[in-house]
Amino acid sequence: MSDIPGWLMVMLLAMSPISELRGAIPLAIAYGYSPVEAYAISVLGNLIPVAPLLLFLGPVSSFLMRWPPGYRFFTWLFSRTRRKYIEGREGIGFAALMLFVAIPLPMTGAWTGCVLAFLLGFRFLPAFLAISLGVLIAGVIVTTAVSGAFALGHTIQMGI
Repeated sequence: MSDIPGWLMVMLLAMSPISELRGAIPLAIAYGYSPVEAYAISVLGNLIPVAPLLLFLGPVSSFLMRWPPGYRFFTWLFSRTRRKYIEGREGIGFAALMLFVAIPLPMTGAWTGCVLAFLLGFRFLPAFLAISLGVLIAGVIVTTAVSGAFALGHTIQMGI
């Protein structure tokens, strides 16, 4: 057994870009946390990397653009993203980003939401709010689904 407390394992899993809430909430419930505790620990863990990502994606890309390959890549990426996804849709950006993060599917979530907000040119506060609301909604969806699955599994196990 690990010496790392269960809540910390859950929080670290929620912070990771692959599993996020989809992995953390089932783990928390499997550890014996209530659905409310699982939700709270997982959402908090999932939100921890959001501010640093939003704050540092710009400076990192600017740093990498100092060299020709980085400049070519980011110039292509930014112009393509803005041309394909922003032009004519500026008014729906906040809601779209929130819903994108809220849908608990592979390749959606806080990490991808941060990258998307950066590529689409969101300012920090609107991006942080949209991503946070999306994480809160996704947490409710995942907690509800996992709690139902655990309850169903328990019912089947009891032979009821």
